[in-house]
This record gives sequence, structure tokens and C-alpha cells, in this order.
Amino acid sequence: MKIATFNINGIKARAQALPDWLDATQPDVVLLQEIKSVDEAFPTELFEDRGYNVATHGQKSFNGVAILSKLPLEDVSRGLPGDDEDDHARWIEATVVGKTALRLCGLYLPNGNPAPGPKFDYKLAWMERLRHRAKDLLANEEVALMAGDYNIIPQAEDAARPEAWREDALFRPESRAAFHRIQNLGFTEAFRARTPGPGHYSFWDYQAGAWNRNDGIRIDHFLLTPQCADLLLDAGIDKEVRGGEKPSDHVPVWVELDL
Repeated sequence: MKIATFNINGIKARAQALPDWLDATQPDVVLLQEIKSVDEAFPTELFEDRGYNVATHGQKSFNGVAILSKLPLEDVSRGLPGDDEDDHARWIEATVVGKTALRLCGLYLPNGNPAPGPKFDYKLAWMERLRHRAKDLLANEEVALMAGDYNIIPQAEDAARPEAWREDALFRPESRAAFHRIQNLGFTEAFRARTPGPGHYSFWDYQAGAWNRNDGIRIDHFLLTPQCADLLLDAGIDKEVRGGEKPSDHVPVWVELDL
């Protein structure tokens, strides 16, 4: 089973690029972020016509997450537990069943800039809620993954120019420590389990020729429970998508599981 995560930076803006990528690569499941659409306006038919079941958790003009799946989506839930006041559409869960059941958690973690400040405080508080959800997944011994745009540069090698990000919320020590607290509960970071070393990125800013200079960062991640990590066959980044027509500033990241 091939599962991908892709921050599309607006479903309307990516109305051609996203279907083109789906047709070319045929993932079984896709976790989308930044759909920037309310549920009613999401072009569900575009994906149903390609054999996908669709679940969305949308928000007007901002945020928004979705799941596309060639398998039926069961037990769909929306919103990260832990704060009933949080109205940001950043979290969606569902189960698909292949050889076994797989719990999918799609996320769009807050950016947190400017840091320090209220937005950075929200980011860290959201990550603490994420840690609690992660602990539950582990306690239940589920075959599960948490994937999406984490807005976290885990290590210096995950940025072409780490010094440029030193004071940014994506790379501040507090952010990275929060990410590693979650990972160190017992999760496997799928891409790094397969590919070590620098030079691998999933985001290139639209500004200052970042793509042409390969001035990227790696901020889109899969975290796998031990039961899920046992099924990991491969992981990768579809870098070439960034060079297409009207691309997102992110590219798809994917895993293949023995499911």
C-alpha cells in the first residue's frame, strides 16, 4: 500500500497539478494539507471519478486537511483532541483495512511564526496535544501513522542553509525538542529510516529562486508506530513535482507498507 502526504497549498490552485500527480503515481491513500476550502466547496467528484473515497475537514481560505483513499474510510474523526476552543482545521483521522487495519492521522501542524509570540505558544501547545494523541496510539498498540506538514525541520541536515532558519519557529530548539519528544515515545520517522544524510527536502519557498537553487527544507514527515514500522517497505520524496506547472511549494512524501 502506497500512502502519501502532500501539502497542496490550495485545492483551487492545484486543480490540475494534483490530479496529474495522482494519475502518474497512483497512491492508494493521500493525506492532504492546506486545502483552503470549506467541505462543501471541495471538488470531491474530481477524486471520486479516479476511484478515491474522500473525507475532508475544511476551513474557509485557511488550513484544511483531507484524506483520499481507494479503500473505504472507516471511523473518520476530525480535530485534534485536547482543546475544545481550537477551531483550526488541522487534524483528521480514519481507518483503512488492507491485510490489517491501519489508523491514518493526517495533520497540518501550526507554523508558529513570529517566534516568540502567541502563534509560537499555540504551536507548542498543539504539539503537546499531539504528544498525548501519539501516546494513545502507542498504548493501543495500533498499526498507525501520523503524517503531514509538521512545520518542523528536525535536524540541521534537513535544511540547505540551516543558519538562515535559526530563529524561525520551524527550527527553534523548542520546536525541535517537542518533535523529538513525540518521536522518542517509540515512533519511526519513515524517510530517515530509509535515507540518511543531507540534501533531501520537501519544501522550497516561492521567493528568491529557492527551487532553482535547491534551497529547501524537509518539513513533511511520517511517524510510524512500532507495529506500522514493522511493515515499512520504502519511503521517498517526489521532488520533481516542484518543477511542474503551477506547483505547490511542498512536494509529496510517501511510504510503502506491506499491507
